[in-house]
Amino acid sequence: AEIALVSRDLGWPAKALDAARSTLEKHGDHVNAAHARNLEARRLLLIGRLDEAEGRLAGFDPTTLPPASRAAHELVIAGIAIRRLRTKAARAALGRAAHAAGQADIPALTAEVEGASLVMNTPAARLIARGVERPLLLEEVEALLASGALVVDACRNIVRDAGMIVSLATRPVLLALARALGEAWPADVPRSTLVARAFGGKHADESHRARLRVEVGRLRVELRSLADVSATKRGFALKPRRPRDVVVLAPPADEPHAAVLAFLADGESWSSSALAIALGASSRTVQRSLEQLAAAGKVQSFGRGRARRWMTPPVPGFPTILLLPGSLSGY
Repeated sequence: AEIALVSRDLGWPAKALDAARSTLEKHGDHVNAAHARNLEARRLLLIGRLDEAEGRLAGFDPTTLPPASRAAHELVIAGIAIRRLRTKAARAALGRAAHAAGQADIPALTAEVEGASLVMNTPAARLIARGVERPLLLEEVEALLASGALVVDACRNIVRDAGMIVSLATRPVLLALARALGEAWPADVPRSTLVARAFGGKHADESHRARLRVEVGRLRVELRSLADVSATKRGFALKPRRPRDVVVLAPPADEPHAAVLAFLADGESWSSSALAIALGASSRTVQRSLEQLAAAGKVQSFGRGRARRWMTPPVPGFPTILLLPGSLSGY
């Protein structure tokens, strides 16, 4: 199971590992049982099933484990906290992991902890508000989402405030319109600009304008609890239901296959089938993304057939946490 996890083979039978853990616990082998529990949680974390990952570790006391096992346990705790944007808890877990790794005196483990800690000090997203753009660290993203602002989150494809989330993950046209309106707020956006952003049209003819009216109507329905989309003389404007700022949270770089790159940026080699499991997408969709990224020189592959693996070195300035499954769930 450990080899499969490191090689990003996510199709291995999790039930077998769970049975092995139960057997080890019955025989009093608590160290290896804890290791099996940690492997289960790491796999669940990797594919974004955060509630289940937390459940595997709930109530478990790692203080009796050897230092290396404690470090691995704390890395999973930190990973869950990072995905949930609980940055204070994440830093605490990373500190405990670093201490345990130092006690274990295993250079590879120390390097893994240091690598995991880098994400806390690297810009995780871009804030776009009132025509101004600036990078945000994870702590700043956490504070923004708790601030009460209306956030058009282009990382997770949602529109949200501190108490409500509206998903536009399957509505790319509506998301494009919401992002354009959010970037311009409190000003309006010309119809020609909205047509270009949503449909890729260079000129807004009558058919484009008719389609725009339909899609804006759909956006109004989706956002009715959070904001209205008002018509103006030259276009449309976003109007929050109550007084507050409107901001856009965008990825560090606008990349059409950012979610795939987010997984590959961990430096490990992935199969297309494992990426499909982690992304919750079809294998064919993932394969097309990989082929386009390869054509652009952003990823590379080795091996053939089922042994084919894809990888890319981490891209400086392209952190990944907000693009991974489950990043904002449970916040």
